[in-house]
Amino acid sequence: MPDRLIARQRDHFAGRCEAVERKTRGHTSPRPQRTPGRRPGRTGAGAAGRCDAAAAGAAGRCDPAAAGAADAGMRRIAAMESAVWGRDRGRLADDLVGRVAAAPDEIAVYVAEADGQVVSAAWPAFRAGTGFARPWGGSTLAAWRGRGIYRALVATRAALAAARGVTYLHVDASDDSAPILRRLGFTAVTTTTPYVGTPGDRGGP
Repeated sequence: MPDRLIARQRDHFAGRCEAVERKTRGHTSPRPQRTPGRRPGRTGAGAAGRCDAAAAGAAGRCDPAAAGAADAGMRRIAAMESAVWGRDRGRLADDLVGRVAAAPDEIAVYVAEADGQVVSAAWPAFRAGTGFARPWGGSTLAAWRGRGIYRALVATRAALAAARGVTYLHVDASDDSAPILRRLGFTAVTTTTPYVGTPGDRGGP
């Protein structure tokens, strides 16, 4: 991506007082300066797995319900994400509502609830003609981790993708999710390194 375009994106989010993250991929050998900001985060794995295997790997563990497109439901998801990450994720609700409204065939949002509370949420994004879907989300409240919820959300998204004729999922795996994904048949195919730009980063691409 041209440096000038990266700089425009960085300055756009700086003007909104928002941090912005760009991820580089190991297989593309990017130049470090082609990132918004100068602070690389921890390198993780980019993993891929078959939808049919992942869908079968967590049968019966949990039954996430479709969140639909209701604004209130998306705000509950954003509140959960804010609690998990310790920062305001309120804009996520607007993003999800907008994406579902604009292209409902390209995204489906799922939540896992307990005692009337959203404890985890996730959504797959589809791109026609690629054979791949990308699962996003999966953050889970600390008190509810280790109970198969993330695994069930992966399986739910994989089953939907398989039903739509998609063969593979590809995901950026964290240290927490990588072991779960491996057990569902995912294989690391590249590395990912995040570079985070904060609102004060205007000194160069």
